[in-house]
Amino acid sequence: MKLGIIIGSVRDGRFGEGVARWFIPLAQERAAAAGAGAGAGAGVSIEVIDLKDFDLPVLTSATVPGAANKQYEDERVRRWSAAIDACDGFVFITPEYNHGVPGGFKNAFDSLGSEWAEKPVAFVSYGAEKGIRSVEHWRTIVSNFHMVDVRTQLAFSVFEDVDEQGSVAPTEAHAERARTVVGDLISITDRLVTTR
Repeated sequence: MKLGIIIGSVRDGRFGEGVARWFIPLAQERAAAAGAGAGAGAGVSIEVIDLKDFDLPVLTSATVPGAANKQYEDERVRRWSAAIDACDGFVFITPEYNHGVPGGFKNAFDSLGSEWAEKPVAFVSYGAEKGIRSVEHWRTIVSNFHMVDVRTQLAFSVFEDVDEQGSVAPTEAHAERARTVVGDLISITDRLVTTR
């Protein structure tokens, strides 16, 4: 089972990079613990997918991505497609911009089709109001591909959950919530992988 952790902001100086640096080792630790036991989670690997590394173009293709059969014109989109298609489930690390999802991440999501289909997704969000509205938008968006959203989410306030330097400063409650999010994602992914 491969879980993709997507860093969904492409901004310079993005807060999400700090969230990811903190979250990824916890996710790897939880995945290793799941893999050590028998049953759900055996053989879990984590792939970090940084949206910024793909430099995706704005979606302008005449062919609707859902009808493209993974045959995309742009090489960057083909690389993005391969990275997403290789994963069995996802964690979206997402900011909230103006009460919604970030444009670059939404464009990246819209650039693909069946690569997302029927896969589970969990959310780690951040923003002035902890990114809650962004996640609620994402839940509606991912339902188009029959993705299964993990109910438990992890959220950070860019005003309250920071240190003196403005970097993310998670608490033990955040860490416990992160472990729960990853555990729930592993459990759901395990059940779905066996039925796909």
